[in-house]
Amino acid sequence: MAKDNGGPAFPVVGENGPYGEGDFITVGMSLRDYFAAKAMQAMFNFPDYKDWSYFAISTHAYKLADAMLKASEE
Repeated sequence: MAKDNGGPAFPVVGENGPYGEGDFITVGMSLRDYFAAKAMQAMFNFPDYKDWSYFAISTHAYKLADAMLKASEE
């Protein structure tokens, strides 16, 4: 099963979307990627993460992004 990416971070409504007039055109990053980038940006500025590897930080950022997407469903 594919992971829910939250859809596009900045959706654009177009006249000729992929499924007909007025549909969302998914351009750019997903909402999940946007949330992870924001979380990672904050983590790099927090001293507790200074000794973490880049992989550990990015993995944790995506876990935070997934939690934000889940919270937005409730």
